[in-house]
Amino acid sequence: MKPLIITLMLSVSASVSAREWTYSDCVEWAREHNISLQQSRLSEELSGYTLEESKAQWQPSLDFATSHNYSNAPWGNGNKNSYTSNYGINAGWTLWNGGIRENTIKRDRLQMDAAALNTDDMMRSLETDLLSVYINILYAGESISIYEEAAELSKAQAERARQLMEAGRVSKVDYAQLEAQYEQDRYALVNARGTYDTRRMELKRLLELGIEEDITPLNIEWSEEQVLAELPPIEESYRLAAATDVKLKALELQQESADADIAIAKGSRLPKISLNAGVGTGYFAPGDGFGTQMKQAFNESVGLTLSIPIIDNKKSKTAIAKANVQRINSMLDIQSRYNDIAQTVESWYIDLRAAQSRYKAAEEQVKATTLSNDLVNEQFSLGLLNTVELLTAHNNMLEARHSLLQAKYMAMLGHKMIEFYRTATVTMP
Repeated sequence: MKPLIITLMLSVSASVSAREWTYSDCVEWAREHNISLQQSRLSEELSGYTLEESKAQWQPSLDFATSHNYSNAPWGNGNKNSYTSNYGINAGWTLWNGGIRENTIKRDRLQMDAAALNTDDMMRSLETDLLSVYINILYAGESISIYEEAAELSKAQAERARQLMEAGRVSKVDYAQLEAQYEQDRYALVNARGTYDTRRMELKRLLELGIEEDITPLNIEWSEEQVLAELPPIEESYRLAAATDVKLKALELQQESADADIAIAKGSRLPKISLNAGVGTGYFAPGDGFGTQMKQAFNESVGLTLSIPIIDNKKSKTAIAKANVQRINSMLDIQSRYNDIAQTVESWYIDLRAAQSRYKAAEEQVKATTLSNDLVNEQFSLGLLNTVELLTAHNNMLEARHSLLQAKYMAMLGHKMIEFYRTATVTMP
């Protein structure tokens, strides 16, 4: 049986690792497997139980009680030992307690709804984390291609320099410099691959994937039109972000919950009315027979209790004051959240516009440095230029391509983040 289970687990792991993951795949997997989310859902469940307990306060209480006592009077007259037992069923129901029950139910329902919103907010944060890591992986993967091409180019240059050196057209120093450039590009390629693996490990951590599992994001091609797409009005994005922000909704529920706490605290100052009823009987030995005594001692009772608080050592006053402070604090939290949303949206607009500007500049720089590098390579092959000029042209082209790539992915990350804050979703291939 165990080998079969192990085989099934390995086959599931292999199916998870074999396919290419889209961003949507990552989100859905995290929704089901992220440990923090599962713990948050358990908190929701606990809030539901608390609400059930509050609702049950409308129901009457019922209990059965029995007591048994044995006494010994060694110097008494007559019977020196006696046995007493009592049996009773008691019921109680609070008719009114100053609205505490109603407001407790209201508060606990708000707390349960807030717990659900907190889970949603945690999922939203996880989605943005996944988005950032996912796009960083795509960026790191495309960076590898740039460094591979650079390494191939520097290798060809070093090989051409070796041929020119053997023909006596360049010195050993020139050849050594180009060979060193090739090794430097190879080292940069190794670093780029390491960065790619590190980013994938970050994605695995967010997805709660084990060490034995691998993950490869699906590559996405973005056009220049998508990178340079016009931004929607920032004021509109702010309004939509505030309207779809679940953390803000949770804070508003917390404010309503503080209002309920104030009502509960005020209710403790009001009179309470409760209804009590019970039936009971007892037995005493030595005495008449058990059945006779139980019948004769049988009694029924019903009563109404009015409790009026007079002095409670400032418990009610303190509770009201604390609830008011909590309400003010909730209002400040809401105001702070609005400020955070505004700053976050504005920050992404600034970063996106800067990335688009860098992208336009980098495009022209890539064209110029690529043309320059091609011309310098031709002139070097003819022996018209030295290695310093060749290396400078090579590094300038590599830096320009890297700047273009970085600006491209920063811009797309900004686009997707703004889209997420506006609609609470991200459209990714």
